[in-house]
Amino acid sequence: MSTIDGLNLTGDYYKTVNGNNNTNSLESKLNSNLDTSSEEELMKVCKEFEAYFTEQVFKQMEKMIPKSEESSSSSSSLMGYCKDNLTQEYASMSSETQGVGLAQVLYEQMKRNYNL
Repeated sequence: MSTIDGLNLTGDYYKTVNGNNNTNSLESKLNSNLDTSSEEELMKVCKEFEAYFTEQVFKQMEKMIPKSEESSSSSSSLMGYCKDNLTQEYASMSSETQGVGLAQVLYEQMKRNYNL
């Protein structure tokens, strides 16, 4: 088990804690009262969902890359932690700059359904 400043960096722990927090955060935002939400808040939540979706796609794509024997060293948990952070950042930047269009489609559909 690797630790940095008291943080447990084992891959399963980080993924479980980080993934659940991310999912719970997005779920609570989407389940909040949409009648009192502004259009900017709705678009922000849609972009966050798109970033989360893109992150999951990136992670699944990364699983398809064959692993070499060199990659299974003692620093693999730290590498996994850094890789997860980098993947999250790439997904967030992708959603903010160009996106895949999912945020816009969600925004328009939710705006129509909730008469915003």
